[in-house]
Amino acid sequence: MSGSWVALTGATGFIGRALLQSLIEQGWKIRALTRYPRADNESTQWIEGDLDNPDALGRLVKDVSAVIHCAGQVRGNSLEDFVHTNVEGTRNLLHAVAQQTSPPRFLLISSLAARHPELSWYATSKRMAELLVLHQSPEMPRTIFRPTAVYGPGDREMKPLFKATRRGVLPMVGKPSMRFGLLHVSDLVAAALCWISTPIPVQGLYELDDGMPGGYDSESVAAIAQEVWGRPVRCIFLPESLVALVATINLWSARLLHYSPMLTPGKVRELQHPDWVCDITPLTRALPEWQPCVRLRDALPRSI
Repeated sequence: MSGSWVALTGATGFIGRALLQSLIEQGWKIRALTRYPRADNESTQWIEGDLDNPDALGRLVKDVSAVIHCAGQVRGNSLEDFVHTNVEGTRNLLHAVAQQTSPPRFLLISSLAARHPELSWYATSKRMAELLVLHQSPEMPRTIFRPTAVYGPGDREMKPLFKATRRGVLPMVGKPSMRFGLLHVSDLVAAALCWISTPIPVQGLYELDDGMPGGYDSESVAAIAQEVWGRPVRCIFLPESLVALVATINLWSARLLHYSPMLTPGKVRELQHPDWVCDITPLTRALPEWQPCVRLRDALPRSI
């Protein structure tokens, strides 16, 4: 199927940029959504518009063999902020896909947060978007990836944490017993490339991390950082009440000053959740050619 057209949303974001480049290297032709004018080239056609623009979405998905939906809202000061992009935007895109004579296969890049929609507005919106995809007509082959915390070149969320370890500290929110998965962006991209290349579409909902047995905890991350940097790294657990207070103040400030905050009470609840470890076995069975290749010990020096 290489050489066919692929529709991509979120192509200017962290994951989308990495995916766009890898698709081009694999010989795919990309039709990508963009809010601002960009110059086309021999491998990429940019469609100016957003997820609220039916005409742009129609042009985006016309006669493509696959749609990869990476676009999403990660900051907001209300549930409505997240629903507008993550839910209604997904609904609009699915509607455009459904108008095609031969519906392409569809991949939603969701989030492991959707496993617990009660924790935050973001998690709620991601789960709502997943349900839209799952309830779509069976004529459209559809797949959902739920990656855990994704890091790598271009990442802005995990990079400050990794930079802190180089200075000898690992700031954490939650309890020492909490465990979490990590996923390098190259492994997420590799999974998407395997998905798009299968002769028979793989369908279903799959969780992704790097396959570390039992995931990571604060001590294991600190030990890896200590080994990489050659200096002691100390875990510092921030007082939960203080973090919650700062998050509440940040939320109300955002509403007053009209900006989209990252740290909110919902985000704090996500950070404090005790288990963000994935079971990648279902995906490795569905895509036997995919295995995560990058662990934190290998990637940490390059991540900052």
